[in-house]
Amino acid sequence: MIKKWVLKAIVQKTISFLPYKNSINYFFQKYITKGVELNDLHFENKIICAKDHTDHLLKHKIENNATCFELGTGWYPVVPLSFYLIGAKQIFTIDLNAHLTKITLLKTFEKYFEWKKNGKLLSYLPQINDERWQQLEQLYVRRNELDLKQLLSKLNIVSIVGDARRTDLLRNSIDFICSNNTFEHIYPDILENILVEFKRIIKPNGLMSHFIDMSDHFAHFDNSISVYNFLKFTERQWTLIDNSIQPQNRMRLCQYQKMYKQLEIPFNTNLIRPGDLNVISKIAVKAPYNTYNIKELAISHGYMLTNFSN
Repeated sequence: MIKKWVLKAIVQKTISFLPYKNSINYFFQKYITKGVELNDLHFENKIICAKDHTDHLLKHKIENNATCFELGTGWYPVVPLSFYLIGAKQIFTIDLNAHLTKITLLKTFEKYFEWKKNGKLLSYLPQINDERWQQLEQLYVRRNELDLKQLLSKLNIVSIVGDARRTDLLRNSIDFICSNNTFEHIYPDILENILVEFKRIIKPNGLMSHFIDMSDHFAHFDNSISVYNFLKFTERQWTLIDNSIQPQNRMRLCQYQKMYKQLEIPFNTNLIRPGDLNVISKIAVKAPYNTYNIKELAISHGYMLTNFSN
């Protein structure tokens, strides 16, 4: 019997060659894999990242009136809303595709309200500004009067659909740059140029916080494989499996660290999940990863934190 992840890989690869591939993929994920549903687990994963990012801001005391930038908007702007709620002056969020809609924005509102009502939200975001929260509630009341652009404007959010290698933002204009589960979907040559652009737009004392999921994303859908499954394929084999809808670069943390060093970007990677050495040891890892230290290979998730004032 064909494995679930193989079937998903075949479907996504096929969709990647079709016109309107992003719309088709949205339909596939919404109704088949349920990958875009904003359920409690999805929201919790996002709000944990929001907490970690805002903690980074709070630590360096630049959260008030900060200008923030998020790479990878996705469907649900959980993190940009968290920045608004703690008092950010302006929030830019960029994506290659226009996933964000009025419907997904309002679903994000509703999940925030639900978690606030049941008492869970403040355990993640205790620093919510009361005035901003009231404005959020008022906006929801007026939701039928305003379109997506108007709602975002009231939230100090600018949604950009475009290439993050060329943001057109002013040099030294951003206090804080972040991303969540985004770096792993960007191929190294493109990511390097994005980081060059980030160096251009960040303020001299700016901060960056990037959460990277280095696990095989097919394992999120199929529990019969491990989070290291994709490391058993050669580069040529992986090129045949990988797709342009949800690409996976398979980079390990040490590779991100090397890229940062080459670009002279300071970083701290203390916040990591070391992974499971027992599981990775059972994988027949292929080149180039078979030359890596097993502990480096095993790291499944981590933050690349930067303080440019250091």
